[in-house]
Amino acid sequence: MDNKIKNYKKLYNDCSLCPRNCHVDRTLGKKGYCRVTDELIVARAALHMWEEPCISGTNGSGTVFFSGCSIGCVYCQNNNIAKGVVGKKISTERLADIFLELQNKQAHNINLVTPSHYIPHIVEALLLSKSNGLNIPIVYNTGGYEKIEALNLLDGFIDVYLPDLKYMDAAIAKKYSNCEDYFVYAKDAIMEMVRQTGEPKFDSNGIMTNGVIVRHMMLPGCLEDSKNIINYLYNTYGDKIYISIMNQYTPLPHVSEYPEINMKVSDENYEELIDYAVEIGVENGFIQEGETQSESFIPEFDGEGV
Repeated sequence: MDNKIKNYKKLYNDCSLCPRNCHVDRTLGKKGYCRVTDELIVARAALHMWEEPCISGTNGSGTVFFSGCSIGCVYCQNNNIAKGVVGKKISTERLADIFLELQNKQAHNINLVTPSHYIPHIVEALLLSKSNGLNIPIVYNTGGYEKIEALNLLDGFIDVYLPDLKYMDAAIAKKYSNCEDYFVYAKDAIMEMVRQTGEPKFDSNGIMTNGVIVRHMMLPGCLEDSKNIINYLYNTYGDKIYISIMNQYTPLPHVSEYPEINMKVSDENYEELIDYAVEIGVENGFIQEGETQSESFIPEFDGEGV
Protein backbone atom coordinates (compact mmCIF):
# COMPACT_ATOMS: atom_id res chain seq x y z
CA MET A 1 0.00 0.00 0.00
CA ASP A 2 2.98 2.35 0.60
CA ASN A 3 3.85 2.09 -3.09
CA LYS A 4 0.25 2.91 -4.00
CA ILE A 5 0.40 6.10 -1.91
CA LYS A 6 3.74 7.06 -3.46
CA ASN A 7 2.27 6.63 -6.92
CA TYR A 8 -0.77 8.70 -5.96
CA LYS A 9 1.43 11.53 -4.69
CA LYS A 10 3.36 11.56 -7.96
CA LEU A 11 0.16 12.92 -9.50
CA TYR A 12 1.05 16.29 -7.99
CA ASN A 13 4.21 16.40 -10.13
CA ASP A 14 2.22 16.93 -13.33
CA CYS A 15 -1.21 17.68 -11.98
CA SER A 16 -4.22 16.69 -14.02
CA LEU A 17 -6.48 15.59 -11.16
CA CYS A 18 -9.32 17.80 -12.42
CA PRO A 19 -10.63 18.70 -15.90
CA ARG A 20 -8.55 21.90 -15.94
CA ASN A 21 -5.50 19.72 -16.71
CA CYS A 22 -3.05 22.40 -15.60
CA HIS A 23 -0.03 20.04 -15.71
CA VAL A 24 1.85 22.15 -13.16
CA ASP A 25 4.33 20.62 -10.72
CA ARG A 26 2.61 21.39 -7.43
CA THR A 27 5.49 19.80 -5.51
CA LEU A 28 7.67 22.74 -6.57
CA GLY A 29 5.30 25.25 -5.01
CA LYS A 30 3.46 26.00 -8.24
CA LYS A 31 -0.31 26.51 -8.18
CA GLY A 32 -2.80 25.32 -10.73
CA TYR A 33 -6.33 26.55 -11.29
CA CYS A 34 -7.18 25.26 -7.80
CA ARG A 35 -4.86 27.94 -6.35
CA VAL A 36 -2.95 25.60 -4.05
CA THR A 37 0.32 23.69 -4.13
CA ASP A 38 0.72 20.14 -2.85
CA GLU A 39 0.72 21.45 0.74
CA LEU A 40 -2.43 20.28 2.49
CA ILE A 41 -4.48 23.28 3.66
CA VAL A 42 -7.66 22.91 5.73
CA ALA A 43 -9.87 25.83 6.80
CA ARG A 44 -12.30 24.17 9.21
CA ALA A 45 -13.11 20.78 10.72
CA ALA A 46 -16.26 20.68 12.81
CA LEU A 47 -19.72 19.21 13.26
CA HIS A 48 -22.09 20.72 10.71
CA MET A 49 -25.87 20.69 11.02
CA TRP A 50 -26.86 22.27 7.69
CA GLU A 51 -26.52 19.37 5.29
CA GLU A 52 -29.40 17.16 4.12
CA PRO A 53 -31.14 15.42 7.07
CA CYS A 54 -29.69 12.02 6.18
CA ILE A 55 -26.18 13.52 6.26
CA SER A 56 -26.33 15.83 9.30
CA GLY A 57 -28.76 13.75 11.36
CA THR A 58 -29.05 14.81 15.00
CA ASN A 59 -25.34 14.88 15.86
CA GLY A 60 -23.98 16.66 12.83
CA SER A 61 -21.78 15.81 9.87
CA GLY A 62 -18.03 15.84 10.47
CA THR A 63 -17.14 18.38 7.81
CA VAL A 64 -13.59 19.06 6.71
CA PHE A 65 -13.33 22.15 4.49
CA PHE A 66 -10.29 22.07 2.19
CA SER A 67 -8.81 25.28 0.81
CA GLY A 68 -8.70 25.80 -2.94
CA CYS A 69 -11.14 24.85 -5.68
CA SER A 70 -10.85 23.72 -9.28
CA ILE A 71 -14.10 25.39 -10.40
CA GLY A 72 -13.99 28.94 -9.03
CA CYS A 73 -17.59 30.08 -9.54
CA VAL A 74 -17.99 33.86 -9.60
CA TYR A 75 -20.77 33.61 -7.01
CA CYS A 76 -18.95 31.20 -4.68
CA GLN A 77 -20.52 31.06 -1.22
CA ASN A 78 -17.19 29.97 0.31
CA ASN A 79 -15.09 32.49 -1.59
CA ASN A 80 -12.20 32.86 0.86
CA ILE A 81 -11.39 29.17 1.03
CA ALA A 82 -12.05 28.60 -2.68
CA LYS A 83 -9.31 31.10 -3.47
CA GLY A 84 -6.97 29.45 -0.97
CA VAL A 85 -6.84 32.70 1.03
CA VAL A 86 -7.57 31.12 4.41
CA GLY A 87 -6.66 27.82 5.98
CA LYS A 88 -3.91 26.10 7.93
CA LYS A 89 -1.16 23.91 6.50
CA ILE A 90 -1.28 20.46 8.09
CA SER A 91 0.29 17.04 7.62
CA THR A 92 -1.48 13.96 6.33
CA GLU A 93 -1.08 12.47 9.81
CA ARG A 94 -2.89 15.45 11.31
CA LEU A 95 -5.72 15.03 8.80
CA ALA A 96 -6.09 11.40 9.87
CA ASP A 97 -6.25 12.52 13.51
CA ILE A 98 -8.93 15.08 12.61
CA PHE A 99 -11.09 12.32 11.13
CA LEU A 100 -10.83 10.35 14.37
CA GLU A 101 -11.52 13.44 16.50
CA LEU A 102 -14.72 14.10 14.56
CA GLN A 103 -15.76 10.49 15.03
CA ASN A 104 -15.13 10.85 18.78
CA LYS A 105 -17.45 13.89 18.75
CA GLN A 106 -20.18 11.50 17.51
CA ALA A 107 -20.21 12.78 13.92
CA HIS A 108 -22.43 10.64 11.72
CA ASN A 109 -19.83 10.71 8.93
CA ILE A 110 -16.67 12.36 7.65
CA ASN A 111 -17.68 14.98 5.09
CA LEU A 112 -14.87 15.98 2.71
CA VAL A 113 -15.77 19.40 1.27
CA THR A 114 -14.14 20.51 -2.01
CA PRO A 115 -11.55 17.73 -1.80
CA SER A 116 -10.69 16.89 -5.41
CA HIS A 117 -7.28 18.59 -5.59
CA TYR A 118 -6.09 16.69 -2.50
CA ILE A 119 -7.09 13.13 -3.40
CA PRO A 120 -3.62 11.63 -2.74
CA HIS A 121 -3.47 13.17 0.76
CA ILE A 122 -7.04 12.12 1.49
CA VAL A 123 -6.54 8.49 0.52
CA GLU A 124 -3.44 8.28 2.70
CA ALA A 125 -5.23 9.92 5.64
CA LEU A 126 -8.19 7.55 5.28
CA LEU A 127 -5.89 4.53 5.29
CA LEU A 128 -4.18 5.82 8.44
CA SER A 129 -7.38 6.67 10.29
CA LYS A 130 -9.15 3.45 9.31
CA SER A 131 -6.22 1.46 10.67
CA ASN A 132 -6.77 3.32 13.95
CA GLY A 133 -10.51 2.73 14.22
CA LEU A 134 -12.32 5.08 11.84
CA ASN A 135 -15.54 3.29 10.93
CA ILE A 136 -18.16 5.91 10.02
CA PRO A 137 -19.22 6.63 6.42
CA ILE A 138 -17.04 8.85 4.24
CA VAL A 139 -18.87 11.56 2.26
CA TYR A 140 -17.28 13.17 -0.81
CA ASN A 141 -18.78 16.65 -1.14
CA THR A 142 -17.85 18.12 -4.52
CA GLY A 143 -18.81 20.72 -7.10
CA GLY A 144 -19.20 17.93 -9.65
CA TYR A 145 -16.45 19.01 -12.05
CA GLU A 146 -14.55 15.75 -11.77
CA LYS A 147 -12.60 13.34 -13.96
CA ILE A 148 -13.46 9.65 -13.91
CA GLU A 149 -9.74 8.87 -13.68
CA ALA A 150 -9.55 10.79 -10.39
CA LEU A 151 -12.72 9.22 -9.02
CA ASN A 152 -11.29 5.79 -9.79
CA LEU A 153 -8.55 6.54 -7.25
CA LEU A 154 -11.27 6.79 -4.61
CA ASP A 155 -13.08 3.56 -5.44
CA GLY A 156 -13.59 1.65 -2.19
CA PHE A 157 -12.85 4.66 0.03
CA ILE A 158 -16.05 6.70 -0.42
CA ASP A 159 -19.45 5.58 0.89
CA VAL A 160 -21.60 8.56 -0.07
CA TYR A 161 -21.07 10.97 -2.94
CA LEU A 162 -22.57 14.44 -2.62
CA PRO A 163 -21.90 16.19 -5.95
CA ASP A 164 -23.40 19.33 -7.40
CA LEU A 165 -24.90 19.39 -10.83
CA LYS A 166 -24.69 23.12 -11.43
CA TYR A 167 -25.41 23.54 -15.14
CA MET A 168 -26.48 21.86 -18.33
CA ASP A 169 -26.24 25.01 -20.45
CA ALA A 170 -22.63 25.46 -21.59
CA ALA A 171 -23.02 29.24 -21.95
CA ILE A 172 -24.14 29.61 -18.34
CA ALA A 173 -21.32 27.35 -17.17
CA LYS A 174 -18.81 29.41 -19.15
CA LYS A 175 -20.09 32.75 -17.84
CA TYR A 176 -20.20 31.88 -14.15
CA SER A 177 -17.59 29.13 -13.77
CA ASN A 178 -15.36 29.41 -16.86
CA CYS A 179 -15.98 25.78 -17.79
CA GLU A 180 -18.28 25.33 -20.77
CA ASP A 181 -17.53 21.61 -20.58
CA TYR A 182 -18.95 21.38 -17.05
CA PHE A 183 -21.92 19.16 -17.88
CA VAL A 184 -19.81 16.86 -20.07
CA TYR A 185 -17.60 16.01 -17.10
CA ALA A 186 -20.24 16.22 -14.36
CA LYS A 187 -22.66 13.77 -15.98
CA ASP A 188 -19.90 11.17 -16.43
CA ALA A 189 -18.67 11.77 -12.90
CA ILE A 190 -22.12 11.17 -11.42
CA MET A 191 -22.44 7.97 -13.43
CA GLU A 192 -19.15 6.75 -11.93
CA MET A 193 -20.24 7.75 -8.43
CA VAL A 194 -23.43 5.70 -8.77
CA ARG A 195 -21.41 2.77 -10.05
CA GLN A 196 -19.12 2.88 -7.04
CA THR A 197 -21.73 3.25 -4.30
CA GLY A 198 -24.83 1.54 -5.67
CA GLU A 199 -28.38 2.39 -4.64
CA PRO A 200 -29.02 4.42 -1.49
CA LYS A 201 -28.79 2.67 1.87
CA PHE A 202 -29.55 4.05 5.33
CA ASP A 203 -28.87 2.95 8.89
CA SER A 204 -31.49 2.57 11.61
CA ASN A 205 -31.24 6.30 12.42
CA GLY A 206 -31.93 7.36 8.83
CA ILE A 207 -28.31 8.30 8.08
CA MET A 208 -27.20 7.51 4.54
CA THR A 209 -24.46 4.87 4.54
CA ASN A 210 -24.16 4.36 0.77
CA GLY A 211 -25.38 6.16 -2.31
CA VAL A 212 -25.45 9.45 -4.18
CA ILE A 213 -27.26 12.71 -3.48
CA VAL A 214 -26.99 15.17 -6.36
CA ARG A 215 -27.38 18.79 -5.34
CA HIS A 216 -28.63 21.54 -7.58
CA MET A 217 -28.50 25.10 -6.27
CA MET A 218 -30.86 27.23 -8.30
CA LEU A 219 -29.48 30.50 -9.65
CA PRO A 220 -31.53 33.64 -10.36
CA GLY A 221 -32.79 33.72 -13.95
CA CYS A 222 -31.83 30.12 -14.70
CA LEU A 223 -35.16 28.36 -14.18
CA GLU A 224 -35.16 26.55 -17.53
CA ASP A 225 -31.66 25.19 -17.04
CA SER A 226 -32.68 24.04 -13.56
CA LYS A 227 -35.69 22.21 -14.99
CA ASN A 228 -33.47 20.55 -17.60
CA ILE A 229 -31.11 19.37 -14.87
CA ILE A 230 -33.87 17.86 -12.73
CA ASN A 231 -35.39 16.22 -15.80
CA TYR A 232 -32.02 14.76 -16.82
CA LEU A 233 -31.30 13.36 -13.36
CA TYR A 234 -34.69 11.77 -12.92
CA ASN A 235 -34.88 10.32 -16.43
CA THR A 236 -31.35 8.92 -16.09
CA TYR A 237 -31.42 7.55 -12.54
CA GLY A 238 -35.01 7.48 -11.32
CA ASP A 239 -34.96 6.46 -7.65
CA LYS A 240 -31.34 5.24 -7.73
CA ILE A 241 -30.20 8.62 -6.45
CA TYR A 242 -31.58 11.43 -4.31
CA ILE A 243 -31.92 14.93 -5.71
CA SER A 244 -31.46 17.94 -3.44
CA ILE A 245 -33.02 21.09 -4.87
CA MET A 246 -31.58 24.14 -3.13
CA ASN A 247 -32.68 27.76 -2.91
CA GLN A 248 -29.88 28.93 -0.60
CA TYR A 249 -28.02 31.00 -3.19
CA THR A 250 -26.81 34.13 -1.41
CA PRO A 251 -25.59 37.13 -3.46
CA LEU A 252 -22.36 38.18 -1.75
CA PRO A 253 -20.47 41.44 -2.49
CA HIS A 254 -18.12 39.86 -5.03
CA VAL A 255 -21.04 39.06 -7.37
CA SER A 256 -21.91 42.73 -7.93
CA GLU A 257 -20.29 42.59 -11.40
CA TYR A 258 -23.07 40.23 -12.46
CA PRO A 259 -26.27 42.20 -11.76
CA GLU A 260 -28.51 39.47 -13.20
CA ILE A 261 -27.54 37.14 -10.34
CA ASN A 262 -26.97 39.84 -7.71
CA MET A 263 -30.25 38.91 -6.05
CA LYS A 264 -31.90 36.02 -4.28
CA VAL A 265 -33.83 33.30 -6.08
CA SER A 266 -37.50 34.28 -6.09
CA ASP A 267 -39.96 32.16 -4.12
CA GLU A 268 -42.09 31.87 -7.25
CA ASN A 269 -39.29 30.39 -9.35
CA TYR A 270 -38.22 27.99 -6.65
CA GLU A 271 -41.78 26.79 -6.12
CA GLU A 272 -42.17 26.35 -9.88
CA LEU A 273 -39.06 24.18 -9.95
CA ILE A 274 -40.32 22.07 -7.03
CA ASP A 275 -43.70 21.66 -8.71
CA TYR A 276 -41.95 20.57 -11.90
CA ALA A 277 -39.94 17.95 -10.04
CA VAL A 278 -43.10 16.57 -8.46
CA GLU A 279 -44.93 16.52 -11.79
CA ILE A 280 -42.26 14.42 -13.52
CA GLY A 281 -42.25 11.93 -10.65
CA VAL A 282 -39.34 12.81 -8.38
CA GLU A 283 -39.90 11.27 -4.95
CA ASN A 284 -36.39 10.74 -3.57
CA GLY A 285 -35.57 14.36 -2.99
CA PHE A 286 -34.89 17.18 -0.58
CA ILE A 287 -36.07 20.77 -0.70
CA GLN A 288 -35.23 23.78 1.43
CA GLU A 289 -37.76 25.70 3.44
CA GLY A 290 -37.53 28.86 5.49
CA GLU A 291 -34.72 31.41 5.44
CA THR A 292 -31.70 29.71 3.87
CA GLN A 293 -30.58 32.66 1.73
CA SER A 294 -28.45 34.19 4.44
CA GLU A 295 -24.76 34.64 5.18
CA SER A 296 -25.49 33.08 8.59
CA PHE A 297 -25.64 29.73 6.83
CA ILE A 298 -22.05 30.13 5.63
CA PRO A 299 -19.59 28.76 8.23
CA GLU A 300 -16.80 30.79 9.77
CA PHE A 301 -13.55 29.55 8.30
CA ASP A 302 -11.55 30.33 11.41
CA GLY A 303 -9.48 27.19 11.68
CA GLU A 304 -11.80 25.47 14.14
CA GLY A 305 -10.80 21.86 14.69
CA VAL A 306 -7.67 22.10 12.52
